Amino acid sequence: MVKNGHEAIPEIQYVPSEAGAVGVEVMTIAELRRRMHRHGEAEGARDAEGAGRAQRPDFHLLLTVEQGLLWHMVDFTDHAVTDGTWLWVRSAQVQRFGDLSASTGTLVLFRPDFLDPATATDVRLDDPFGRTLWQITAEDAPALRRALDHLAHEYGTTRVPAPTRSAILQRLLAVLLLRLTHSAAPAGTPPAEHTETFQRFRAAVETNFTWARDVGHYARVLGYSPRTLTRAALAAAGVGAKEFIDRRVVLEAKRLLAHGDEPVASIGVRLGFLDTSNFVKYFGQRTGTTPAAFRSRYRPARTGR
Repeated sequence: MVKNGHEAIPEIQYVPSEAGAVGVEVMTIAELRRRMHRHGEAEGARDAEGAGRAQRPDFHLLLTVEQGLLWHMVDFTDHAVTDGTWLWVRSAQVQRFGDLSASTGTLVLFRPDFLDPATATDVRLDDPFGRTLWQITAEDAPALRRALDHLAHEYGTTRVPAPTRSAILQRLLAVLLLRLTHSAAPAGTPPAEHTETFQRFRAAVETNFTWARDVGHYARVLGYSPRTLTRAALAAAGVGAKEFIDRRVVLEAKRLLAHGDEPVASIGVRLGFLDTSNFVKYFGQRTGTTPAAFRSRYRPARTGR
């Protein structure tokens, strides 16, 4: 399933079971708990109850609870996942499992490159600020359940040739994600005229935010005016282009501060600040606290729930 990397925040790679080698894996919460208990810290487990430590997977994780309550932390927000809710942890987000013994449900793990490009775009697969928690209405729940059950059934069927099985699972995962993301239009869905512009801007920010924080840079690289990028970001994310960039930088700073032991100065350099005082000022203006104070305040949650 997964294994630890060696970064300050453990990087968890997609290492599937034989059945999940196609790029997607379906399992129950009970099965995940057994795996985490069996592999211990090598899988991010903290104790026999299945509570995990913070980790950053290189795959997507889709989770739904059928009975009980599961607390799950995603990028500094604790989410209560109960019956009727779905949780989507995107690749590279920082997550931490709560007590896995308190609920039953299903997880779907999949590589970012498993979906076809059209579906990936439609469900905003690579959006670092994409919606995490989905509350499903009674009207939409049966269709989502059928989509999940169909995916799980075909995942358990290994008698068809591998290429055929992969194609079937890719399409069924697409159905599930499209059903989920269109069950209720998430806030910040951009008008059609801004969609392509924002997608290109968002992708460029994700690639370059550690050294480029100026809207003008992205405007020049992408061939838009700064005003066009700001309009697209406002339509899609509810904030201007500069604020979108800054939020991505601050999010990464928080991840590194809260989940690793790297010095503040080194984190600043990693995020493009050669002068530590500039990093401290930048972080303070956008969070109301210093990097050191944020780290000390958040650290108790590392051994938390």
